[in-house]
Amino acid sequence: MVKSWRCSRNNVIFGDSIKKTGCSEIRPAGFFRRIAALLYDGLLLLAVLFAATAVGLLFNHGEAFASDNLYFHAYLVLISYFFYGWFWTHGGQTLGLKAWKLKILAEDRQPITWTQASIRFIGAILSWSVLGLGYIWVIFDRDNRAWHDRLSRTAVFFAPKP
Repeated sequence: MVKSWRCSRNNVIFGDSIKKTGCSEIRPAGFFRRIAALLYDGLLLLAVLFAATAVGLLFNHGEAFASDNLYFHAYLVLISYFFYGWFWTHGGQTLGLKAWKLKILAEDRQPITWTQASIRFIGAILSWSVLGLGYIWVIFDRDNRAWHDRLSRTAVFFAPKP
């Protein structure tokens, strides 16, 4: 279970452990803040996918990709995976998460691994594939965690500046 953190003199007190942070309070992120960050990241990812498509067109002799071209779709999914995976494993924040003062951490409050990022990415796709129910679950979950948070043993935290 993810509990709210409280800070005391720049130390995060969580259970029996104390971690240096420089924060005033860290707590699980709510639904609307998470969705706002997701929208920010969606716009940035769209720009990245446009650039990736432009690069792909160079290898396709400038011809448009057929809608049934599975290689092209796999290429875009792979680009998306590395976009999110890199940000999540290097600081726990995409630009959207950073703008909304959110951070992804493992359950043990450490940076997430590539394995966790992979599970989280696949879980997020599953969360969207059922009409976003995996994301809406945050509203009902006692720890404010989505399905992909639970699957990957990660959590999204709100960390306002001190």
